[in-house]
Amino acid sequence: MSTGITRRTEDAAARAFWDGLRRSTQARIGLGRTGDTLSIAEVLEFRAAHAAARDAVHSPLHVAGLAAEVAALGLGEAVHVRSLARDRSEYLRRPDLGRLPGSAVAAREEGIGAANSAGGHTIWSGAGARGAMSAVPHSGADVGFVLADGLSPRALADHGVPMLAALIEALGDRYTVAPPVIATQARVALGDHIGAALGVGMVLVLIGERPGLSVADSLGIYLTHRPRPGRADSERNCVSNIHPPEGLSYARAARVATGLVDGARRLGRSGVDLKDTSGGKTLVSEASPEAPGLGHALVSDAKGD
Repeated sequence: MSTGITRRTEDAAARAFWDGLRRSTQARIGLGRTGDTLSIAEVLEFRAAHAAARDAVHSPLHVAGLAAEVAALGLGEAVHVRSLARDRSEYLRRPDLGRLPGSAVAAREEGIGAANSAGGHTIWSGAGARGAMSAVPHSGADVGFVLADGLSPRALADHGVPMLAALIEALGDRYTVAPPVIATQARVALGDHIGAALGVGMVLVLIGERPGLSVADSLGIYLTHRPRPGRADSERNCVSNIHPPEGLSYARAARVATGLVDGARRLGRSGVDLKDTSGGKTLVSEASPEAPGLGHALVSDAKGD
């Protein structure tokens, strides 16, 4: 009898210990067991999270709907730019194609069912980027915004517009802003081509980050000063893990990004030489396209490419 009471007491203490740790992380820790394997509940939760991550990668972005939401912010009519990746399968197999422009068209010309595909007036770039970018207006503004589906179109659909609104508010009237661009089948470096076509001093790419088993709708902001094709990952800064309420809030991400914009203008460049001190401490610079992003804000090109 005493052995049973002791075991129940130990189990309760273990649950209390792991419950305390779980409040500080979304990682799967202290998982229960049934004999030598995980409990049915844990297996089902894992499968559900895996399915959510797969759905986040493969679900198409509703371009026309997103364009209408963006238009309500008063930034002008959005242009839709597609990468050279012809479909999602090719996008996932050929990351290099996602970094190059393939076509551009006014986002309002997208049909309701034409998610992730170009409308009837698509401009193809047979010879390269100039043809694809001809529909992108040259603005000469201080800042340009690219809303890119990346590896999680769901993240852009859920967080893109409120994040953009927070950025516009944080930037205030200190910077001129170009008309927004929506990019599909897009990797981070596609923003370099778009930023150069817009003629902006800085481009901020809001992109869906690589889904994981804890978070499937995380958004990242990638900043590049004086964008042009050929920029290296080390020449960018990133604010990662934006997905309130569990991740970074829109307001906090906007403060960090605005601080980086201000710093890039003063420094004359972005990337490893630019540090964010908006939270009272310097964030470490990295440039590892394959490593997963950790923490609330990182200077890297981690999960969006």
